[in-house]
Amino acid sequence: MINPDDKAFLAGLFQAAVAAADPGKALAPHLPSKPSGRTVAVGAGKGAAQMAAAFETLWNAPLEGVVVTRYGHVVPTRNVRVLTASHPVPDEAGMVASRTLMEAVSGLTEEDLVVALICGGGSALLPAPPDGLTLQDEQALNRALLNSGAPISAMNAVRKHVSTIKGGRLALAAHPARVVSLIVSDVPGDDPAQVASGPTVPDRTGLGAARGHVDAHQIKLPDRVRDYLDTAADAPSPDDERFARNTVSIVASATLSLEAAAARAEHHGIRAFILSDAIEGEARDVGLVHAAIAREVRLRDRPFAAPAVILSGGETTVTVEDGGGRGGRNSEFLLAFAGGAEGLDVTALAADTDGIDGTEGNAGAFADGQTWARMRNAGLDPGSLLARHDSWTGFDALEDLFTPGPTGTNVNDFRAILVR
Repeated sequence: MINPDDKAFLAGLFQAAVAAADPGKALAPHLPSKPSGRTVAVGAGKGAAQMAAAFETLWNAPLEGVVVTRYGHVVPTRNVRVLTASHPVPDEAGMVASRTLMEAVSGLTEEDLVVALICGGGSALLPAPPDGLTLQDEQALNRALLNSGAPISAMNAVRKHVSTIKGGRLALAAHPARVVSLIVSDVPGDDPAQVASGPTVPDRTGLGAARGHVDAHQIKLPDRVRDYLDTAADAPSPDDERFARNTVSIVASATLSLEAAAARAEHHGIRAFILSDAIEGEARDVGLVHAAIAREVRLRDRPFAAPAVILSGGETTVTVEDGGGRGGRNSEFLLAFAGGAEGLDVTALAADTDGIDGTEGNAGAFADGQTWARMRNAGLDPGSLLARHDSWTGFDALEDLFTPGPTGTNVNDFRAILVR
């Protein structure tokens, strides 16, 4: 079994990373000036309810509004309604939520203020297909994008052109009210327009670029969506004067969370090294690269000497050709890492900071240099599990799943590798 002290140490680093993105602490320095008119809060994402609750506590003035979060992620609020919908595949409740958010910002004036509380997961929670397409079309599109292995920027370039709320359209619906977007970033590079496909933040990715991403990444779009994109109009441009009064703030990000985890490690006498907060690519490939780095540190003391903890963030992807087993990108990363690090004195944790990795109840898992051997002793073939994207089954059999529950925030993936 994995050393319990190592598990506790790595879990502590995860908790430090999550605490650095706590909505209450993150929002306080970014509060806007109070308006002479109404204040309406809207939001979407896995941590939207927690952001709304924190904003209510901080906002000492009249407040109304509505946010949507994933089923099971609700916390109590006083003035802001919390709706729930499906993630990662949108459902009818998400359609209702999209309409409700648009209605909440309609009919406002220049004296009013809209505070948009946006975090990761909002894309799936805000289905709003344009005329001619249906929820079923958006569901099929979402599955195609998730299975494509394309980076988040490519997926969002397509999503925002097949929506009536994404790509800045929610902010346009609020005009002429001022819109202040407070964003917890879960995307590499912290581009606010990429978080939840930017319902209140437009970008310059036009329809031509979206079509280019489809071809470049060989995304198997549903026929009806592909036909729609052939005649669709460009998403709103940042140059539109209706966005002129709006402001955007990244209130929490992977960078700040990794730095907090590094500080926690240093406090315990272990040197920490952050590789990057913006690592993308196939989860299994990224896992093998991390294993190679850990091997170099363990065996040759380069590029730095052990003992050390290696930290990284970003968002990997999993390309699923046909079917697929149980597990998310973090557990797939970790299963590949365990194979590449077999026999090494290393322990690793990979987890999604929102507390949910893929569609299961775990955030990720733990692994060490004996993980593959223990899986074989349990009658499992770890290579076969990896090939069919069934990492959850392997880690569940070893009781090495990491299940902290919903965290109320989302700053992307967290990876920590302890090299003794």
